Amino acid sequence: MVTNKLKELEAARAKLANLEQSIADEMKKELAALPAQYGFASVAEFISAVKAATAGRRGRKPGAKNRRRRAVITDDMRLQVKKLLEAGKSGAEIARTVKISVPSVHNIKKSLGLVKAK
Repeated sequence: MVTNKLKELEAARAKLANLEQSIADEMKKELAALPAQYGFASVAEFISAVKAATAGRRGRKPGAKNRRRRAVITDDMRLQVKKLLEAGKSGAEIARTVKISVPSVHNIKKSLGLVKAK
């Protein structure tokens, strides 16, 4: 009955909570042991060594361009977008399938006359 399933669900939740707590405890122990594993006398020394090793490595990789490349919309893409629209797919689904942005899908829809002008 429903009450048995509710009891089973509650037991599963309790088991999950215990598992999450044991994972958290194990991770805490492993993190506390890291400085000694790498030969550092204290956590502070270990943290400063990690900071020094990663200094200047925030954000984009060196030499990375700041802008994304624009997609080149081909006639095949336009045809594929039209077919997907006819199949009832949403703009986001089409964008993922064709690997273009949602605004590009909208522009293609406008060029095909499928979107009313505001």
